[in-house]
Amino acid sequence: MDWVRTINDAIEYMEENLTEDITLADISKAVNLSAFHFQRAFTLLTGMSPAEYLRKRRLSQAASELVKGDGKVIDIALKFGFNSPESFTKAFTRFHGVSPAQAKKGEPIQFMSRYTVQITIKGGSIMEYKIEKWEEMDLLVHAKLFNAETSETEIPKFWDEYYSNEEYRKIPGYLGVCAQAKSGSDEFKYGIGCKASDVDGVPEGFEVIHIPEYDWAVFKCVGPSPNAIQDMWERIYKEWLPVSEYELIPDVDIENYLPGDPSAADYVSEICIPVKKR
Repeated sequence: MDWVRTINDAIEYMEENLTEDITLADISKAVNLSAFHFQRAFTLLTGMSPAEYLRKRRLSQAASELVKGDGKVIDIALKFGFNSPESFTKAFTRFHGVSPAQAKKGEPIQFMSRYTVQITIKGGSIMEYKIEKWEEMDLLVHAKLFNAETSETEIPKFWDEYYSNEEYRKIPGYLGVCAQAKSGSDEFKYGIGCKASDVDGVPEGFEVIHIPEYDWAVFKCVGPSPNAIQDMWERIYKEWLPVSEYELIPDVDIENYLPGDPSAADYVSEICIPVKKR
């Protein structure tokens, strides 16, 4: 998959539907990705979430119409998806620094133009990774469904809940597993756990996720968690995927938290993603 082209196609879809009530699931479906993988790729490649991009572009276009025409504030508010003039005025003022009425009178406004994603190859530190073939395996995880738009804040809370539960804590929780993210849905399953072979049976509150045989790209992350993991994800999308002979298989990915002090500068963790040659 050409991730840069895919994200640009998503931007094209959003631009064509700025005045429509589209959701994250609609956008991800349009580019044939799960909402989770689309949300992650878009945010890493543009520096903002799809929802933030839509909001800023709608407010930019709304301001242009206010400045150039004689349209009523309520009509423009409804056109760009706001339920009331009050909610529109609040969002407009927060973004532009002036009210809609002030903008109509010629006060300066902010404007965010349409994005086009490009990749610039630069020199930098070496990414340490290896390609390994893993046989099919079963992972034992405590899992729940997450919404792609809120997962960035909710998953850290999920880890806290895991380690605050005395029963869950008895199961080694060194893997973070994102699986079963479906195209057209804004939900995905995320689990915390270990290899099923590490534990006898399936304890209450846990389930087994079967992972098929894949080739895996395993990236070494050095530094305090979760910053090292987050930085590596960004480098994977910005530096590795655009030029690699491999492409990501967006079925599952695993974050492997190795033994050690997660706050240490030399702490080592891993990102493991299934891949195939282009």
